[in-house]
Amino acid sequence: MNLPPPSSGNAKTLGATPEAEGTNFALFSAHATGVDLCLFSPDGNDEIARVPLPEHTDGVWHGFFPGIEAGQLYGYRVHGPYEPEEGQRFNAHKLLIDPYAKALHGGFQLNDALYGFDPKSKKKDLSFSKVDSAPFMPKCVVYQPDYAWGKDGAPRVPARDTIIYEAHVRGISKRHSGINAKKRGTFDALADAKMIDHLVDLGVTSIELLPVQAFFPEPRLSEMGLTNYWGYNPAAYFVPEASYMGPSGKQSFQKMVKALHAAGIEVILDVVYNHTAESWELGPTLSWRGIDNQSYYRLKEDNPRFYVNDTGCGNTLNVSHPRVLQMVMDSLRYWVTEMHVDGFRFDLATTVARTREGFAPDGAFLSAMLQDPVLSRVKLIAEPWDIGPGGYQLGQFPAGWQEWNDRFRDRTRAFWRGDSGARAELASPLLGSAEYFDHSGRRADASVNFITSHDGFTLRDVVSYNDKHNEANGEQNRDGHGHNISDNCGAEGPTDDEAILARRARRSRNLLATLMLAQGTPMLLAGDEIGHSQGGNNNAYCQDNETTWLNWNEADEALRAFTAQLVRIRRANPLLSQAKFLHGEEVDGGPQRTVVWLNGNGEEMTSADWDDASARTLIAQLSDSASSLIIIQHAGDNVFDFPLPEGTAWKRILDTSRSGDEFADEPTSASVAVAAESTVVLVSTAGGAA
Repeated sequence: MNLPPPSSGNAKTLGATPEAEGTNFALFSAHATGVDLCLFSPDGNDEIARVPLPEHTDGVWHGFFPGIEAGQLYGYRVHGPYEPEEGQRFNAHKLLIDPYAKALHGGFQLNDALYGFDPKSKKKDLSFSKVDSAPFMPKCVVYQPDYAWGKDGAPRVPARDTIIYEAHVRGISKRHSGINAKKRGTFDALADAKMIDHLVDLGVTSIELLPVQAFFPEPRLSEMGLTNYWGYNPAAYFVPEASYMGPSGKQSFQKMVKALHAAGIEVILDVVYNHTAESWELGPTLSWRGIDNQSYYRLKEDNPRFYVNDTGCGNTLNVSHPRVLQMVMDSLRYWVTEMHVDGFRFDLATTVARTREGFAPDGAFLSAMLQDPVLSRVKLIAEPWDIGPGGYQLGQFPAGWQEWNDRFRDRTRAFWRGDSGARAELASPLLGSAEYFDHSGRRADASVNFITSHDGFTLRDVVSYNDKHNEANGEQNRDGHGHNISDNCGAEGPTDDEAILARRARRSRNLLATLMLAQGTPMLLAGDEIGHSQGGNNNAYCQDNETTWLNWNEADEALRAFTAQLVRIRRANPLLSQAKFLHGEEVDGGPQRTVVWLNGNGEEMTSADWDDASARTLIAQLSDSASSLIIIQHAGDNVFDFPLPEGTAWKRILDTSRSGDEFADEPTSASVAVAAESTVVLVSTAGGAA
């Protein structure tokens, strides 16, 4: 390929930027001695040109190449020392992905050539591989965004009104017979009317997608015949995962977002900026490791051959480095401005917020996010932990962030399992976990409440298994968390016992009710509303099969209707989603208070009541100037009558001892019967009108 000589171009815009006369290429590497731009034939099979980037400015290698247009395939080879014990792993025999690539052509092929060292050598990563990796690597594409968004508008759902639905792009539709087979498992399926109708009927406001940035399965899994199904192994931060593209091709993601927006549903992405697919020192060289290992990763100070591993995934991205932070910020802004997403959930967010000294609420990453004119306006959700020192940071993220609240999950499960002392432990999570979040002007909706997520048991399995059953993962059931706070209700796994099945159904309704009746932001795991089971697998990250694909043909329609009923109740009663924390303040100076805890006799709880570890009933009365709600959560096996407060009329709007709302027209009486293991909600209106 004959190319006109390149000019210097500019170092300010990283990546490949097509212009009228050609394309500007710019790549950051502070420690490289040279960078070659490699161009490939349209099928990606042949390297047709290799040209050095002519200029090096402020750590950026750059050049403008006349005649190179959008659609051209390319990659980089980066020169420099290969000295693993000094933290440097340059190897120009390895084709590297541009960290700013917006599209990839082809996929990864597992081969020893992907490694910068010889995997068969006894010296392992201290050896050096001269095998060209290009035949086994995807090629970057010079990309020009061209999707016509038209009148697409962000739903901008207020935090207090948000109801999140966590879903996997592939798993949610792969077995949906009502969707065209070619669409199933892709972004196009999520844009399908049947899927959107389900979300709208359910009443959720925001769909949170497990990672959709291009990822590379761990070689260990590939060798076992498995794959990284969840996608928490990123290989390119600006690129949608190719396996999720549907018949709409490169516009699949944008069409999905536009269709969901048209239905009033936000799109939140689960993003992984804590580690990459290059893993530990014996991992492949795909991009950052070969571009500038010392800059992109946190290395052990006393032995930079090895990586700091606060993630448990082999490496830790060095987000405290200005250029790495820039890459993270640029990619996030790209997903908002070009792909129109509405927010992000940050996997192992403690890691991203670390400096060399540890988690830093005022560190570079969190400070940059809060001042960014684009990113500070979208939803920001942290998974507030990692496995590094001081990794558990629930409630410590700054104002403007929401956080996954695992204490809500654990205490809700413990209460309904009947654990001793669980009643007192559940009271705070029901009001937004003020002990963690009520500071710095944060609101109750900062707590993202969940009872299940992709990581762990599904709702059906929480009530069907005492123990994890992860044998299919190939690790002799050693993987996955052992502390599930679950209860099989009398039999492990599937059963035909009608009494056990009825108890499981009631327990499921109670768990869902607690989720939707609590202050904070509820998050529902996709499939829980239709009774999806993973057969007791609580770590199904590598199961791309019917274990994780939702079975819509066997959906529990009664549970789906009940879940939608819960959402309607929440959305119709503002008392259930208040922004301010409730501490029992007086309402407008009157006798009512924002929250009062009652015992089973309808009297205000005393210290002795709270100290009763054997008690199984938690009752809260929420009030404002217009109405009151009484929420009775009874995990005991007895039936009791709860005396209703006098002076107003009450209406029962929920009773989990029944699967529907057939009690809706029952007349008001002086008391309400509370069945064993049930949740009852009553509403009153000031002035006596029910």
